[in-house]
Amino acid sequence: MSRWSAGRAVGCAVGGAVALASLAASSAAWAVNDLPGGPAVNQLDMHPAVTKIALEQQNLHYLLLWICTIIFVAVFGVMFYSIFKHRKSKGAKSADFHESTTVEIIWTVIPFIIVIGMALPATKVVVAQKDTTNADLTIKATGYQWKWGYDYLRGEGEGIGFLSTLDASQRALSDAGTPQGDNYLLKVDNALVVPVNKKVRIITTANDVIHSFMVPAFGIKQDAIPGFVRDTWFRAEKIGDYYGQCVELCGKEHAYMPIHVKVVSEADYSVWVQGQLKEMQAKADDPNKVWTQDELIARGEKVYTANCAACHLPNGKGGGAIKPLDGAAVVLNADKSLEIKVLLNGQNNIMPAWKQLSDTEIAAVITYTKNHWSNKTGQVVQPAEVRTARQ
Repeated sequence: MSRWSAGRAVGCAVGGAVALASLAASSAAWAVNDLPGGPAVNQLDMHPAVTKIALEQQNLHYLLLWICTIIFVAVFGVMFYSIFKHRKSKGAKSADFHESTTVEIIWTVIPFIIVIGMALPATKVVVAQKDTTNADLTIKATGYQWKWGYDYLRGEGEGIGFLSTLDASQRALSDAGTPQGDNYLLKVDNALVVPVNKKVRIITTANDVIHSFMVPAFGIKQDAIPGFVRDTWFRAEKIGDYYGQCVELCGKEHAYMPIHVKVVSEADYSVWVQGQLKEMQAKADDPNKVWTQDELIARGEKVYTANCAACHLPNGKGGGAIKPLDGAAVVLNADKSLEIKVLLNGQNNIMPAWKQLSDTEIAAVITYTKNHWSNKTGQVVQPAEVRTARQ
């Protein structure tokens, strides 16, 4: 063997060892455990049910699975037995008959009985899961690209509203290609909090495209369609954290729309409600307040990071169909109403409307974009201007 060949062999061996070590290290880094209330490692069956509806759905699933399995075994068992037992090599001769009334009655009545036996329990479950009456709590879940908005409409906590967005640390892990943790891409900044053993009605709709609200442990899945209102319900019987996701392909950030429902005791829920109401009151902005440019920029940076950076990127360059904000004509334009209208009404079926943001938040984020990156317009937008544009 030449020295070149020997060197090459040694190099391949070393490279292979390094590759194996890297693979082992990456596998160890990506190792995860079961997430209580969420997905489990190598999960094949349904999530453990924490509502009666979810339990009924699982029982129905197993019932139909057994019925289908028995039918499969019976039909193919008879078929293969007949093929083997009555094959031509054994001298079998086919019977010469047709139009047997008895056979036709049998193969009509038996399937009819089977179908009715399957339809009755299925109908019972479907009717029950659509009965949203007499709810203790009503919450509207609005799908946005790409986050969920929750508004408590009736019951204890009425008036509370907030956005639930993928936690910034999760996006950083995804961008770096280093998934970590059992709750990877399921951690949010604000969880949906509900009391245990209370009937919660979820009203779904969407702001832009079709989304779908699903929490497997509750046995609920309801599409959220722009311009339509749909509803579903659940009554969680166990305190804990439960996870779901948007299950309708809604765009490039579809994988970053997790759902985190936190089920707490009635006493803890009351404490949470009082805390939220006090926090909302503290955060309420005076609509007539005149802000300085520095105040608006600081506030706008937080609004941008939480709501805009996912599409327009932290550097404001955008990408693909997403237009850049750095150097954009509408941002640099002296007519501030142009950018206000874009945020309030959306644009080109790509940029969603952001009416759910307060006047101060919209004014702040516009001021931020007009005075960040290479944009140095010096322009300031006050909340009063946004309030006027809403009217």
